[in-house]
Amino acid sequence: MGNYIFKRIISSIITLWAVITITFLLAHAIPGGPFSKNEKLPPAIRKQMEARYNLDKSTWWQYKDYMKHLLKFDLGPSMVYKGKTVQRMIHNEFPKSAQLGIVAVLISILIGIPFGITSALRQGKWQDHTVMVLATLGITVPSFVFATLLYYFFVVKLGWFPSRGWGSAAHVVLPAIALAGSPTASISRITRSSLLDVIRQDYIRTAKAKGLPDKVVVYKHALKNALIPVVTYLGPLIASILTGSFVIEKIFVIPGLGSEFVDSIGNRDYTVILGVTIFFATFLIICNLIVDIVYVLVDPRIKYEK
Repeated sequence: MGNYIFKRIISSIITLWAVITITFLLAHAIPGGPFSKNEKLPPAIRKQMEARYNLDKSTWWQYKDYMKHLLKFDLGPSMVYKGKTVQRMIHNEFPKSAQLGIVAVLISILIGIPFGITSALRQGKWQDHTVMVLATLGITVPSFVFATLLYYFFVVKLGWFPSRGWGSAAHVVLPAIALAGSPTASISRITRSSLLDVIRQDYIRTAKAKGLPDKVVVYKHALKNALIPVVTYLGPLIASILTGSFVIEKIFVIPGLGSEFVDSIGNRDYTVILGVTIFFATFLIICNLIVDIVYVLVDPRIKYEK
């Protein structure tokens, strides 16, 4: 396993470098700059500001300079928000996105897996049809539409939840449900499909022929193998949810990292765009690596051999 992990780390570093390079080039290819929106800023002052952040240099020079600072784990200052560094923004805003993401992941798992099991064990019956209809709606309806509907009915019309902000459980409920909608549906469908495939295997038929109770056969023998595709899905899912949902945070006015990232794109704040992208990419790579290692714990038949 050590050799496998070493190879994955090397490939992850190469992937991260590619993400940084592509993001850097795309960010600088966007028309305008961090100071172009401020029309009241005199041209002379704008030139001074651009010189201060080396924006008057060539793209290649800026890229080399950024990589040099990145090797020292320095993500640089924000070009738009005075006195703010990218590290400080991530440190302050990511916990909010992470709290929201953790709740959304728990909702997805606690609802999605039982729904998938119920649907598989009641195949063709009303329980199965109900779960599949809900799962199809959860996948096809975009999260921002679901979030907007929740906001309209439970915030605007009924006034049961606060309209904005962060700090209490009431602020978490609606955005977490909106964020968990599509993942819950996907987990339900994956669990159902995988469990249906497993319970048709020969070793499950043998277990039933030996007279083992259905619950023992399903929950002790079948479910463990059926959850392997779910574990595969959970890796990138956890990474994407925990780093924050851009649209959900904007709809519910949550001051999380996703919201900061959206603002940074509009403001052409290059260092924030790059810093948050690097953070997201690193988080995703680490989660995928952990999931690959967990495979062995879930199914000992999987070996990291050549």
